[in-house]
Amino acid sequence: MDKYHQSQQLLAQLENRLQHHQYWETIAPEPQSLASIEPFAIDTLACHQWLQWIFIPKLRYLITHNLPLPTQFAIAPYVEEAMKNQPGMVDIVVTVREIDQLFKD
Repeated sequence: MDKYHQSQQLLAQLENRLQHHQYWETIAPEPQSLASIEPFAIDTLACHQWLQWIFIPKLRYLITHNLPLPTQFAIAPYVEEAMKNQPGMVDIVVTVREIDQLFKD
């Protein structure tokens, strides 16, 4: 299975876990919140919002347009810290670690 297909599966898994633990939102944040220039939009979005509204869509765009995928990133430490003690954190972090591992090479 190629990296594009694995990425699609992991993003779907992340989306499912966010939905299962009731972090998935039906209404998008305000455009100015999505336009943050801070890492992880930490000044305007909660971690689950950043995953849903920025991270997942950007990776899906790269995948669907067959563009080069990022390498050498690690978002799991941020997700783990930002979601510390929140319901479902372990499930979400496990998936995010798998994504990090996939893009490690």
